[in-house]
Amino acid sequence: MQRPEAWPRPHPGEGAAAAQAGGPAPPARAGEPSGLREPSLYTIKAVFILDNDGRRLLAKYYDDTFPSMKEQMVFEKNVFNKTSRTESEIAFFGGMTIVYKNSIDLFLYVVGSSYENELMLMSVLTCLFESLNHMLRKNVEKRWLLENMDGAFLVLDEIVDGGVILESDPQQVIQKVNFRADDGGLTEQSVAQVLQSAKEQIKWSLLK
Repeated sequence: MQRPEAWPRPHPGEGAAAAQAGGPAPPARAGEPSGLREPSLYTIKAVFILDNDGRRLLAKYYDDTFPSMKEQMVFEKNVFNKTSRTESEIAFFGGMTIVYKNSIDLFLYVVGSSYENELMLMSVLTCLFESLNHMLRKNVEKRWLLENMDGAFLVLDEIVDGGVILESDPQQVIQKVNFRADDGGLTEQSVAQVLQSAKEQIKWSLLK
């Protein structure tokens, strides 16, 4: 299916320096209305999961706000330092809106632009958490995530593709990655199926 056209993406590197320093958002470009923006399909800038020490376990970035791995890691560390000791679920940092959730020894984050709808970002976060909750048999913690990383990436890819939200219903996500729920968990066969699918996906991506 051909992805519909969207409005222009952020300029490469725009906002990275401000976010790393915790500063304000970059000013609007000349001729761009400050209070009115056209809608865009590209809602999500990044999704990442950190452990309780702020170390990256899983991350996907969908634009060029942070073009290098170093800039991404600095951003993640700064976000973790700002959010890890608060009870809130929403943060505004470096010109971006960030929604997040803590689960045992994990921190899950969804990042959007400052003008994105917080409820829409939260729907992605909730879908990600609930999908992982099914996949990990209600053990959304570091140990089980690391043992099922292939499945976790498949889940994320079914929710967000290139910054566009594809799905916000965890049940639909589970079905699309060939999971079969059984009393809130998964059978060994379904886990084997999704891991095999992940391996095939990785193999074909390397051959392209």
